[in-house]
Amino acid sequence: MNPKLRAAAAAILLACLVAGNAGASTPTPPTKKHATSKKVSKPANVSIQNQIEQLRRDFESQASRIDQLNSALAAKDEQLKKVAQVAAESQAATAKAETVGQAQQQAASENAASVSALQSAVTVLKANQTSLATTVSDETAKIRKSIDNPVVLHYKGITLTPSGFVVGDFVDRTHATGGELATPWSAIPFEHADAYSMTEMFLSARQSRIALTAEGKTSWGTMRAIFEGDFMGAGTTSNDNQSTSYLFRQRIVLGEVETNSHWTVSGGQGWTLATENKTGITTAAANLALPMMIDPNYVAGLVWARMGNFRLTKSFSKASFAVSAENPQLLYTASLAGNTPYAVVGSAGLSGAAMNQAVSGCSPSNNIVNYTNLAVKDANGVTVNSPSAVFKLVNSCANMANISFNKAPDVVVKAAFDPKFGHFEVLGIGRLFHETVYPGETTNGNLYGGNKDIVTGLLVAPALNVIGSYSNNVLLGGVGGSMRVSVVPNKLFFGAKGLFGPGVGHFGSSTLPDATSNASGELAPIHNLSGLLTVEANASPRLSLYTYYGGDYAGRADYGSAATTTLAAPTAAQSAAGLWGGTWKAPTAAAVGYGSRLLTNSTCNTTTNPGINGGSTGYYSGGSCSAQTRDVQEVTGGYWYDFYKGDRGRLRQGVQYSYAVREAWSGAGGIGAKGIENMVFTSFRYYLP
Repeated sequence: MNPKLRAAAAAILLACLVAGNAGASTPTPPTKKHATSKKVSKPANVSIQNQIEQLRRDFESQASRIDQLNSALAAKDEQLKKVAQVAAESQAATAKAETVGQAQQQAASENAASVSALQSAVTVLKANQTSLATTVSDETAKIRKSIDNPVVLHYKGITLTPSGFVVGDFVDRTHATGGELATPWSAIPFEHADAYSMTEMFLSARQSRIALTAEGKTSWGTMRAIFEGDFMGAGTTSNDNQSTSYLFRQRIVLGEVETNSHWTVSGGQGWTLATENKTGITTAAANLALPMMIDPNYVAGLVWARMGNFRLTKSFSKASFAVSAENPQLLYTASLAGNTPYAVVGSAGLSGAAMNQAVSGCSPSNNIVNYTNLAVKDANGVTVNSPSAVFKLVNSCANMANISFNKAPDVVVKAAFDPKFGHFEVLGIGRLFHETVYPGETTNGNLYGGNKDIVTGLLVAPALNVIGSYSNNVLLGGVGGSMRVSVVPNKLFFGAKGLFGPGVGHFGSSTLPDATSNASGELAPIHNLSGLLTVEANASPRLSLYTYYGGDYAGRADYGSAATTTLAAPTAAQSAAGLWGGTWKAPTAAAVGYGSRLLTNSTCNTTTNPGINGGSTGYYSGGSCSAQTRDVQEVTGGYWYDFYKGDRGRLRQGVQYSYAVREAWSGAGGIGAKGIENMVFTSFRYYLP
């Protein structure tokens, strides 16, 4: 009950009690009015009867008054009971009202809390409704976009991502190479060669590329298949005469498994582990730090290859480690100008084994293998003996594809580190090759073997095979590293990379030889070096600029002290004595190995008229230019500009200029050779989104 109501009820009860008590007491006699003081004389004889009568009347009056007071008192008691009952009822009502008030107050408090909770729930519901509406809108937009413009395609639980581009490329060179769009670095013509006097240009779409990535996710990781190809292949009927029917070739055919703990196993044909990544170590083509060039052979000095391989990779947040077993191929070049021993290293491919066995051309030649007696008549008609040469027709053919007989895969190990300011790599390469050497079988022995010496009349060969054949192994390999630093974040990048060691020419853009032959016919390593400096800049969201300087080097491996013997005709006295057959001249020094100082480069720096030496058709007629490449260097630069880059793909155009120099080892007389090439490339490309 309200405290004010309680106080009011108590006051009413108190007033009633006071009033009742006042009515029950002896009434206050009325105030006597004093009349004007007059002295009345009392009768002398007042009777007692009158006094008694007066007392009786007074008594009756008092009795009546008492009855009235009793009646009033009873009425007051009744009123008091009623007041007490009212007070009790009022107290009960007050208690009930207080209870109800407390309940109402609690209910009001609970209602306020409920209202507050309801308001919060309504607020949350409104927010959720807004978020749900936004999510539904976004999901609807995504669904519509995935239908109208799908980023990936879905097939039986896997995602298919197509990619690639179509191109229109152009190249113009100041000196002819015959290499079409891709520059054959180690075949840039030397000065004074016939091709050096001619320019060349090509328009080509052969670099157009098609790629597809299939990816399936499981609870433990991701399975991935990658395919990429272009039209840079050439068949025996491919030509530019009318249809430019060049072949579609594989670039990447790779299967891969990546676990949730970042272990990756891949196998197939892919980029060598020696190729630099932008971050970490992955097989993804988009993560390779390849030059931004138009030339399909990239730039001299770049370390790269695409071979069959199996790779194991472990990746961490800032470091990655990998090992790869890769298909080897020995690049072998040797000067065997002399009576060098015979060895088996490899051969042309066989069509039955689906290998390329085609040859670029054969040059038939007649070689004198012996002399015989020929009876002729002299001027006087007398029959006399005359020596006559016995010839053997030999076809000398150059193979398009020499396949080495490999003993073990190339093993490449690499570690990559990714601090905040760049990307760094260190790597090592191990290679092992073998051959069979026949020390008693020589070039002249195969050609002239089994001749009679005209002096002794005995059957001889220049070098008899007295010890048989034996197997020879050679260990090749090298070390390398790279760095890529962001000089200005996302704007300017500087890079450097290199590889050095015996027999790593296979990994350089110029494909200089890995090994040669020594005087015993055994494989001899050639020390190789490849290096590249890069600067790339994002001048604007649409414009990219680049410049590179790099080179490949093959060391000299000179075994020119080897000796040779050649066949000679019988002298007149020997003929007159009737001694026929082959004889051998005294041994002379001959060039053996790579970059021999005995190589004849007499016409490398001389322009002569063609045809002087009969069968020759080039500017080297009348002499020889056998110079072998020492190094290839290139400086290049260009830009790419994106006319459009968005959901519909990318449309871009680029221009590249290159200045390249090919230098050769000097030969006899210190004569060397050099060729300079200026090239301008342009490209117009549309990339799939």
